[in-house]
Order: sequence, then structure tokens, then C-alpha cells
Amino acid sequence: MAEGLQKRLESEVEKFQGVQKDLQKYISSRQKLEAQLSENTLVKAELDLIKDDGTVFKMIGPVLVKQELDEAKQNVQKRIDYINGEIKRHESLIKDLEKKQEAHKEVLSKLQHQFQQAQVKAATKA
Repeated sequence: MAEGLQKRLESEVEKFQGVQKDLQKYISSRQKLEAQLSENTLVKAELDLIKDDGTVFKMIGPVLVKQELDEAKQNVQKRIDYINGEIKRHESLIKDLEKKQEAHKEVLSKLQHQFQQAQVKAATKA
């Protein structure tokens, strides 16, 4: 009985560690998205400061190409919208993984308790 309990415990620990790894991956990803959002928000603020007759250049590879101000503003706004959507998606994934992590913690706690009781019973019999 103790061996089966130990295997279940080890299996649950592996699942818990997998969830933790995924959680860290998504948290890191969300942080990168937030940095990109901040950068794009600054770009949008700078573009808003430019007068309508101002010149905007876009870097494509090693070349600067002239771009319409309205087009540049639209592109930046689209990027901001996309990044916001990705952040929301990551946040929901993170919440789901946190719930899974809590469920695994509860199962691990119960299994550890059962394993300890089994060891105490085995020790008293011996």
C-alpha cells in the first residue's frame, strides 16, 4: 500500500512541477508583453506630439523609409490593441494555472498525510 501511495505522490509532484513551470513561462511572457506595451505607448505619445505636416520614417532593415503620419499612428495603435489582447489572454491562462496549482497542492497535502499515516502504521507493526 505504501509503495502505491508513494508512486501516486511522486506522480502528483511531477504534475505540480509541470504546472509551476508553465506558470513561470506565462508570467515571463506576460512581463515581456507589458514591456512591449509600455514601449508602444511611448511611441504613440511621441507620434501624437508630431504636427500633421511632420515627417515620420520607418526602419526596414538598414533603410529608413518615409511613412505617412496617420499610417504610423494606426500601426502603433493596432500593435497596442494586439498586445493588450495578448496580455488578457496570458492573464486568463495564468489564473487557470494558479487554480490547477492550488488543486495539486491540496492533493499533494492529502497524499503526504496518507503516506505519513501509512509509515506510522508500518512502524508500529514492525
